[in-house]
Amino acid sequence: MTDEQLLRYSRHILLSGLGIDGQQALLNSKVLIVGMGGLGCPAALYLAASGVGELHLADDDTVELSNLQRQIAHAQADIGRLKAESVADSIKAINPETKLVMLDMRLCGEALTEAVQQVDVVVDASDNFTTRFALNEACALARRPLISGAAIRGEAQLSVFDFRRDDSPCYRCLYHEVDDAALNCAESGVLAPVVGMMGSMQALETLKCITGLGETLVGRLLLIDGMSMEVRQLNLRRDPECPVCRLRG
Repeated sequence: MTDEQLLRYSRHILLSGLGIDGQQALLNSKVLIVGMGGLGCPAALYLAASGVGELHLADDDTVELSNLQRQIAHAQADIGRLKAESVADSIKAINPETKLVMLDMRLCGEALTEAVQQVDVVVDASDNFTTRFALNEACALARRPLISGAAIRGEAQLSVFDFRRDDSPCYRCLYHEVDDAALNCAESGVLAPVVGMMGSMQALETLKCITGLGETLVGRLLLIDGMSMEVRQLNLRRDPECPVCRLRG
């Protein structure tokens, strides 16, 4: 680590349980973030600022005016640009040392499998169940931790599915097939700070997965009601009938 890096990450290095070794682990890590929207923007910015060495940014969409209410890595001038490119520019302004891989495509099939295998941790910041189920299965087969977050209206949820651990449940243990049209921000709306809070928490869980700091949300589902600021936790277990967990063995 250079003198400049020691200064940049000094507030991390001071933390008991993280220190120089933990910061070096972050610098050596690779993280895939799927979705450069309300969750992915703050997650990407905080992971870059925290010193994650390489970020893979996946999104095939372009910036629209309605995104600017909550997707904080995009600006007015970015309307019409690819979201992955817009977020990449915001990251460069914060930490130019972060290596960036832009995936301006909708990941599926072999492309998704390959993208997951190339990183250490995956952040699911997508906005549909089809992508979430596919990501869950790819991470299970590759044994990569999956940081899963979601937000709608004033509500949010967060969990960690760490497939390095045999006892970890997966996303399919929690949800069976759900219609993508059932709940979405375009129809139901979403309160801007709620996605910012959840994306930041996804970044926090990612850092913990990489460094071993603290205790991750494996086996727990965090539920937040932003309207009342009520926070609940539910315990999760592997579902013996889960088709994804059966593939894991």
